[in-house]
Amino acid sequence: MRRRTWAAVSGALAVGLGVIGGELSAAALSPSVTPVSAVGSAVIDGLPPGVKDWAIAWFGTADKAVFLVTIAVLIALLALAAGVLEYRRRFAGRAVIAGFGVVGALAVASRPQSSPVSFVAPVVAALVAVLVLDALVRALRAWQQGADGAATTDRSPARRRFLQGAGGTAVVVAATGAAATGVRSSQSTVTQQRSSITLPAPAEPAVPPRPEGSFIPAGADLEIPGISELVTDADDFYRIDTALVVPVVDPAGWTLRVTGLVDRDVEITFDELLALPLIERHITLACVSNTVGGGLTGTARWLGWPVRELLARAGVRPEADMVLSRSVDGFTAGTPLEALTDGRDALIAVGMNGAPLPVEHGFPVRLVVPGLYGYVSATKWVSELRVTRFADEKAYWSTRGWSERGPVKTSSRVDVPRPNAEVPVGDVVVAGVAWAQHRGVEAVEVRVDGGPWQRAVLATAISADTWCQYSATLALAAGSHTVQSRAVDREGDVQSDADVAPAPDGAEGLHTVTFTVT
Repeated sequence: MRRRTWAAVSGALAVGLGVIGGELSAAALSPSVTPVSAVGSAVIDGLPPGVKDWAIAWFGTADKAVFLVTIAVLIALLALAAGVLEYRRRFAGRAVIAGFGVVGALAVASRPQSSPVSFVAPVVAALVAVLVLDALVRALRAWQQGADGAATTDRSPARRRFLQGAGGTAVVVAATGAAATGVRSSQSTVTQQRSSITLPAPAEPAVPPRPEGSFIPAGADLEIPGISELVTDADDFYRIDTALVVPVVDPAGWTLRVTGLVDRDVEITFDELLALPLIERHITLACVSNTVGGGLTGTARWLGWPVRELLARAGVRPEADMVLSRSVDGFTAGTPLEALTDGRDALIAVGMNGAPLPVEHGFPVRLVVPGLYGYVSATKWVSELRVTRFADEKAYWSTRGWSERGPVKTSSRVDVPRPNAEVPVGDVVVAGVAWAQHRGVEAVEVRVDGGPWQRAVLATAISADTWCQYSATLALAAGSHTVQSRAVDREGDVQSDADVAPAPDGAEGLHTVTFTVT
């Protein structure tokens, strides 16, 4: 191999070992803030809104995985360059690594969850990488040039020393990399804490008890193959948030504070929250980035305490019109005060589908507010409710061009038939879901090939805060057909047929599915 190639390999091994050392240090001392995640989160915060919208549109819930892979590729390129630079000029590659270490430390400092011990990880990462790079490049120079300036042979002791050093480093990288992956993926502490929690029985169940133990009211599920499940399994529930790495929150140390325009500051612990008369409600959540017919919406059975009760303890001042909720990772959402106090079931949620919140969905506590897109209401890992005014403070997404208030738009989706499906000639079942949270769905209509609208059969809605299923049976001739759906909410508003992109306040349009009758 050419000397430049070996120099690049040296850089990759040195930086790889440094990054892994930093991640292991963070796992031991500051699990919620690692050098890589801190740099990535800082980059995400600085990206223009259009870039984030593009990433969600293209990659959906896989956007974070794609971003992490991109970061890994960039780090690898930096490492290769550092190795070559160090071989060409002493200290040049180490200076690059040191500079990146400074960037990592600054990124760590920008994270709300950082503490003094959080800075150990970027220091360890940079120090390990610098020392290993120096050792490997010294050995490489000795092999390539020799102590007296003459070229050495391929069988020289210097060559063996370099290859042994590089090989040993590679083994250490592989071993520690596997260990780091195990430590980070297990989230062992928070997982054990979650599994040890027993949620109290709700003071108000979501639905009256049924003999068969079902939590779905009779008549709400049409049981049509291919239609969206009425209640979304937690593993299938969409996840869109700004957390590159899921925050690790100890419920024993968690508190929720109410501050701002209130008569008195209020603070509540996790145990105090569980001791309150919790209520259970089915609520459909929707992401503002959801495209027409997209999958960024879902329904779950949430357990929590009404937000209005906590706000009442604090005493909201009359000039307030917004609550700025804050996550432990610094994310903020601005929710209209009215939506938290008008009687709807806005919850400080601790449970999802009968279990403690999954870690990626906000464990130990999050907000759930019917009728608003998640970006203005569904704060995960929530730690503060600041009562304020829209005129005085801005939330994370409102500073990036999105609408301040974010009411969910009346929408519907065709689940059956699937796009480009082939179905038998004769009676064709068209089915799907429709939603208009907090207003409720009054009717759903479908049409084929641009023809007249026909009323679909609407299942019994669990509540005005959930989506509902619909179906229509159509006699269709053989050939290609296009079906569309539209919902009508209980206020009489009809789903818009305008073609509107998600930004800045939610997509509009009719979901259109083309299929073939054979």
